[in-house]
Amino acid sequence: MKKLIILFTLFTTSFIMAQNTGSIVGMLTDKEYNNEPLAFANVLIKGTTTGTTSDFDGIYSLENLDPGPYTLVFSFVGYETQELVVEVVAGKVTTINVPMGANPGALDEIVITTTARKDSEVALLLDQKKAVEIKESIGAEQLTQLGVSDASGATAKISGVSKSEGTGQVYVRGLGDRYLTTTLNGLPVPSDNIDKKNIDLGLFPARFIQNVAVSKTFSPKNSSDQASGNIDIVSKEVTKRRTFGLSANGGVNSNIANVFDNFKVTANNSDVNFGLYSRAYEFDELSNAITGQSWTPQQISAPVNYSYGFNAGGIIGEARKLRLFISAGQSIENEYREGIFREYDQGNLRDSVPDGDNIRWRREVNTTGMFHGQFKFNDNNKVSLNSFIINKVFEETYEAGRSGGAVIFEELDGPQEGFQFVRDQNLKNTIISITQLIGEHNFSDDNKLEWAAGYNYVIANEPNRIRNEVNILNEDDRIQLGFTGGFQQRKSAQDITDKEYNARLQDEIILKKNENDDAIYKVSFGGNYRNKKRDFQSQFIGAEEAFTDAANPSSIDAISEIFTQSNFDNGILQLNTLQPDTYEGELVSYAGYADFIGVFNKFTAEVGLRYQSDAIDVGFDVGNYVDPATGISRIGTSNQSYERFYPAVNLKYNFTDKFAVRLAGSLSQTLPEFKEIAPFQYVSPENQVTQGNPDVEASRDLNVDLKFELFPTNEELLSLTAFYKQIKDPINRTLQRGGENIFSYFNSGNKATVIGVELEGRIYVVKKQDSLPNLKLSGNISYIDHKQDLKEIRDGDGNLLRTFKYGGKDEIGLEGASDWITNLALTLNTGSKYPYEFTLAGNYASDRIFSLGAPRNQNQPEVFYNGEITEQGVVVLDFIFSKDIDERWTIGATAKNLLNPTIKRVQLIESAVDGIRSEETVLSYSTGVNAAVSISYKF
Repeated sequence: MKKLIILFTLFTTSFIMAQNTGSIVGMLTDKEYNNEPLAFANVLIKGTTTGTTSDFDGIYSLENLDPGPYTLVFSFVGYETQELVVEVVAGKVTTINVPMGANPGALDEIVITTTARKDSEVALLLDQKKAVEIKESIGAEQLTQLGVSDASGATAKISGVSKSEGTGQVYVRGLGDRYLTTTLNGLPVPSDNIDKKNIDLGLFPARFIQNVAVSKTFSPKNSSDQASGNIDIVSKEVTKRRTFGLSANGGVNSNIANVFDNFKVTANNSDVNFGLYSRAYEFDELSNAITGQSWTPQQISAPVNYSYGFNAGGIIGEARKLRLFISAGQSIENEYREGIFREYDQGNLRDSVPDGDNIRWRREVNTTGMFHGQFKFNDNNKVSLNSFIINKVFEETYEAGRSGGAVIFEELDGPQEGFQFVRDQNLKNTIISITQLIGEHNFSDDNKLEWAAGYNYVIANEPNRIRNEVNILNEDDRIQLGFTGGFQQRKSAQDITDKEYNARLQDEIILKKNENDDAIYKVSFGGNYRNKKRDFQSQFIGAEEAFTDAANPSSIDAISEIFTQSNFDNGILQLNTLQPDTYEGELVSYAGYADFIGVFNKFTAEVGLRYQSDAIDVGFDVGNYVDPATGISRIGTSNQSYERFYPAVNLKYNFTDKFAVRLAGSLSQTLPEFKEIAPFQYVSPENQVTQGNPDVEASRDLNVDLKFELFPTNEELLSLTAFYKQIKDPINRTLQRGGENIFSYFNSGNKATVIGVELEGRIYVVKKQDSLPNLKLSGNISYIDHKQDLKEIRDGDGNLLRTFKYGGKDEIGLEGASDWITNLALTLNTGSKYPYEFTLAGNYASDRIFSLGAPRNQNQPEVFYNGEITEQGVVVLDFIFSKDIDERWTIGATAKNLLNPTIKRVQLIESAVDGIRSEETVLSYSTGVNAAVSISYKF
């Protein structure tokens, strides 16, 4: 902590005397040609050699100007030269749009504003500087610079934010999926995965994004269901008279080199055409797939990664009231993983797969489309329609034990008899439709009404998952089907349908303005509504021999040969069917809030209060559940209701125009998800089980932040933030008590605390100058101290009912939290008209707990237990290159994950026999280096 404070002080001292600057940007239009953009016109600061030319879209920019008046000269051959005196204000972006014509008088039509594009780093830093709440944003301009292709990569460049290289999950201040909320244009968006609360941000390509903002403090305008923050994606809007672009990207993953000619995909891959999946058998016809579809994986050659996309749009009509934008594209990514898998029980190795024989082939095809339309009735009223379609086809083929030596299920008399082989094939098809209607109405200069309504529809299916478990006998290498339970050879289906209606409404009233016409007192009233419903069903169909060795496939790659209709007709094989597992979930949430902002000279205060009512109802019918109170099997319900007030305070004091301190405090909550409540058991390819817990309840959160911000220039930032969080009844993924390898969700502690420090900087090591190279360093480092108690549950007589303590521990770190998070990027720009740009970006997140452990024996948890599983930290290094050939063509190259570190999960192990403790690897793999080249064209 002391080192970080000293470092921040040194940075502050270095820049506190730096001259703050401003910028002038704008658009030149051609009055003689229907106000089309005027390209290649000259813009010069009179009396100097400083100037620029407008680009193909008529856009020009003069940056890093000292405050004061400037005379700008606008000229173009055959047109009247215009001169205009402009006042540059420190820390602001002045926008001047100039119509050029053959005749004088155009100056009468010029309007000077201080608005800025919300996709530029300068504009977003200015917005961050003006905001009362603590938030950070990254825009489309910076995404391009950092080689970021989607929203997931965008968030990982923000201070205190990290992304698991193994799962892709985003963590804000060390807190994972359940503590976050994600919105799109301020409205909730659905998850594409039953296992997550938030949508995979990688599904939003950069061409859809105007900016991504992370609000790390709770605002009454947003849902109270957040402890670490809210991620809001702002989609593209039309800002040009016309725009059109094409892009293409191609590359390869280094891990695939050894399987380039025989990359495995699922047996259902032939049903995927042009990125769309055609389902052969519906849910209630799954038994026909036993003999009607293959059980054998397919193979493809040359599994290269590529993507392509286009965008088109513009402002329609002479009155420019209608704006349209459309974008679509497709991406394909292939990945190959191999490593170790082990499972321990009380320090004893139970199941294991040797190094290099635990293998995954992954292929993902994302097809995305976006439409944006905006109609501006007049200067005070406009309505926008946003529509997004995402079709995701994810295939994973898993094999363990092909080379021998694997022990995965206990059916043989030790290694002397043989080993096991497991193959799991799964194709997941997710279709997401998001439709939003957004309105903005200025009833007067002092009254602004905003509203939005949305409808989300999700179909997330696993239509035909295939599982084979076989023994490879030492005797003649004979292949023997697994013979325990009747479902080791199975096909299963899982269908999810989510429907959601949501809305928001806000009326902002300015009560008082200052002499510069800036609002100094304003109040906002509003409300939110959300109704989300889920229907879930799962079905297992097993194929079992009538007796052991009744049907032996000739090899593990010829298992399909025995699953014939004749073998079922003659009684050699028989079908086993489980009753379908189902659950239905509904979340009804509505809220109202009031928020006041007052500016008192250098001091600004925001005080707000939110009332929110949340009702979560889950009804389920699953085979593994028995109600502990009634003893009734399968059927159960969980009904939860929370009605609370959530206050929030944000305070800001501006010591100078470029240095401010902020203090924020709030109360919020963390609601459990449907999948954390419904006790359905989801089985991973390694046969590890995750199930919900009907008794898990919401957590309550206290949040306090203190932040110092310094803006040396309009493109530079230095900040230091200290934060504290207290979480009551924290929710954790833990191993269940007992020997089963089952993960579930519990309120395993009474209280968790998080104390952290974030240091962020965006500075020019070599300053920007006309036509000269510049070097920029952007980065952040966070330290987080986190811990939670492990509680005991006792009855009224003091008898122990359950303990979450184990191995002598009565406290532990938070699931998913890293102690250290670091993101750094160094960008070299050659500074010419069409510069070369090179970026080296790295990030690191230290070890984080994947799952808490659990006692094996309730009465002796100090000795008989299974320890926590931890995902070890890794360093990820990326290289990005881009070059504008001219106004239209851009080329680029990237190399992601250059170091290709081995990702490991380790578990704390203690032998119940001799008490020796150790940390053993339970899973390992690498994701490979992704190298790619790209080309884009725009006009």
